[in-house]
Amino acid sequence: MPPTYGQTSSQHNRNHDRARGRARGRVLLTALVVAAGLALAAPAGAAPQDGAATSQVAVHPEAVTPAQQQAVLDYWTPERMAALTQPSSGNPPKSGPDGAPWTGSATLSKTVGRLFFTDHGEDGSCTATVVDSANRSTVVTAAHCVNNTDLLGENNEWLTNSMFVPGYHDGTAPYGTFVARTGVVHATWLLNDQQDGKYSAYDQAFLVLNGNAEGKRVQDAVGAAQRIGFDRPGSAKVHQFGYPRAASGDPARQGLPEYTGARLAYCAGQTREFPGTKDHPLPPGEWGAPCVMGGGSSGGPRIADFDPASGIGTVVGDNTQGPSFDASGGVCDYGDTSCTRHLVGPQFTSAITKPLYKAAESARITG
Repeated sequence: MPPTYGQTSSQHNRNHDRARGRARGRVLLTALVVAAGLALAAPAGAAPQDGAATSQVAVHPEAVTPAQQQAVLDYWTPERMAALTQPSSGNPPKSGPDGAPWTGSATLSKTVGRLFFTDHGEDGSCTATVVDSANRSTVVTAAHCVNNTDLLGENNEWLTNSMFVPGYHDGTAPYGTFVARTGVVHATWLLNDQQDGKYSAYDQAFLVLNGNAEGKRVQDAVGAAQRIGFDRPGSAKVHQFGYPRAASGDPARQGLPEYTGARLAYCAGQTREFPGTKDHPLPPGEWGAPCVMGGGSSGGPRIADFDPASGIGTVVGDNTQGPSFDASGGVCDYGDTSCTRHLVGPQFTSAITKPLYKAAESARITG
């Protein structure tokens, strides 16, 4: 499988060399729980699901008490956050539809932000998006930005110290910082072993956020939210956004401000479906446009029907991995610079995504 792109620095650099196929005791235990049809790690206040949907949703309490929330805020010092920003290269600006700094609608910038976390003891960052929700406190991202394994595909853990910064720009937090209260992934994702391509379809997640220092919910603080759509056609013209820490496959753009994690970047174009490789085929539904956004852009939104003037569209999927295609549409070997890199991820569906979204938007954020 191609590398995922929201991971910690060492994970991103070594992802394509990770060992595969090693069984885990925790995976087997989780499988038994799912088979029994039981809710997984569901805290008080999480909304029950209808019928079989209950066993599909894994809900994990993160920073719930004021003390837990303050601990996360204290953890993310300016110095620690700055350490996740790559140095600038001084290269001359270069933009294209496959990757450019976002200088358009401020409304869009408000709804997309940088997601900081600790993954198996190492700090990292992804991208997340405010989506319209009943509790006005819900963001969507990639599952591996919420729950992940180590480099061997073992030791599944819920990530810690998760904090969302909407509109992040050059180290600033114009709307405040929002500590994650609850993580929501599909129960099948907990079986992920970094080997079987079927888990790619489940690489999507939601976080329910606590309020900022002023007590405002994220949707109220930024004054906007993106729509979310299920079962939309995968083939479409889309905009994709992220906070990449690298320009994958384009040395000329490496180190530009929008590829250091400091600023929001975007790509726009026609999507292509990624079927996986011969050795690691993927299920249908992995779509994305040509894009050079690298590590840190995972979890960023794939938006259809985007209105550049209003800055609002419909999130139909998320960024998770970066395959390349040749001129005839064939899948290229990883690292082949003669091919066109795409940024793809699962298309949101009623079967997988909707139960997660409903559980997240119904979750309590107080008490």
